[in-house]
Amino acid sequence: MPPKKKGVIEKPILLGRPGNNLKSGIVGLANVGKSTFFQAITRCPLGNPANYPFATIEPEEARVIVPSSRFEKLCDMYKPKSEVRAYMTVYDIAGLTKGAHSGEGLGNNFLANIRAVDAIFQMVRSFDDADIIHINDEVNPFNDLEIVHDELRLKDIEFAKKHLEGIDKITKRGGQSLEVKQKKEEAELVKRIIELLENGGRVANEKWTSKEVEVINTMFLLTAKPVIYLINLSEKDYVRKKNKHLLKIKEWVDAHSPGDAIIPVSVSMEEKLAGMESDAERDAYCKELGAQSALPKIITTMRQKLDLISFFTCGPDEVREWTIRRFYTAPQAAGTIHGDLERTFILAQVMKYDDLIEYGDEASVKAAGKLMSKGKDYIVEDGDIIYVKAAEGKAR
Repeated sequence: MPPKKKGVIEKPILLGRPGNNLKSGIVGLANVGKSTFFQAITRCPLGNPANYPFATIEPEEARVIVPSSRFEKLCDMYKPKSEVRAYMTVYDIAGLTKGAHSGEGLGNNFLANIRAVDAIFQMVRSFDDADIIHINDEVNPFNDLEIVHDELRLKDIEFAKKHLEGIDKITKRGGQSLEVKQKKEEAELVKRIIELLENGGRVANEKWTSKEVEVINTMFLLTAKPVIYLINLSEKDYVRKKNKHLLKIKEWVDAHSPGDAIIPVSVSMEEKLAGMESDAERDAYCKELGAQSALPKIITTMRQKLDLISFFTCGPDEVREWTIRRFYTAPQAAGTIHGDLERTFILAQVMKYDDLIEYGDEASVKAAGKLMSKGKDYIVEDGDIIYVKAAEGKAR
């Protein structure tokens, strides 16, 4: 075999769907603050934050603006006619109940809707309020965590066993064909997955080879999706950064979902901020409280969990922040701008954001030898500013 090109990065295969149009779903038991949070993070009136279980039945979808100080700085520099920010798609999904994996409550709809998203915001209630109904009649975040964890895991065991039945039909034919050999290897992997799930593990928290990830991605498992645990606190607890359940919630996540993020949030506070008319009013309220909104951290953390990064196209007509999956090549990044640019890609001229800020303008970056010409093998890095040259057009 010919030697690998020097400096070429071997691209890993990532868990989940290919592409960059990835979606996050807000998940949890009924009446934990999901729909109110959805309205706050999306700044839209969709969702149904009513004070009774299963107020949401069909999932609602909306886009969330990605906070980006880099984008704002580039707009200040270029002063473009058009400014186009990056977005993330979020779904508000119906509340889950114990027994959902076997069809209890809205279980089948709930689990099907989770299967359609790429990552999970799991909302966990950790505040007391007699006026807000709790489906289990008591605030017990550990019980809530266990219910969602177990329902997703049990449904995945069902999915995996059905997948294994399909493989067994092929391996029972016998013979030494390549297909039979591959299916025997796949069967061993699926058995390992079932054992992991039966022992309480999640697929997303394990290490897998690229070959194994290829198989796992065909199974669309619920526990293969990254999770961010949003701990819904009272405004008082959020401001003082104290809550009687937080330490034990962290211990639970470390044991059952190691490596996944925990972010405290006060949905009641975010609801108030979303209802204010101006950023100045919101800033004044936060300053008075001595606390900041958790939404920017929540959005940027989810993008990291989904392996999403940004590149920019800049000019006097438009500054735009584009979302791509980590390890995209320059032609793939060009394809997010327009499909023809990927098909007829010639090269990409690339500046690093930090270089542009340091040198002050494109001409100075070029004079310093920092404007790079990159070919089809170039792996786009977060914050790249790209000018694409292609046989059927150019974009910047």
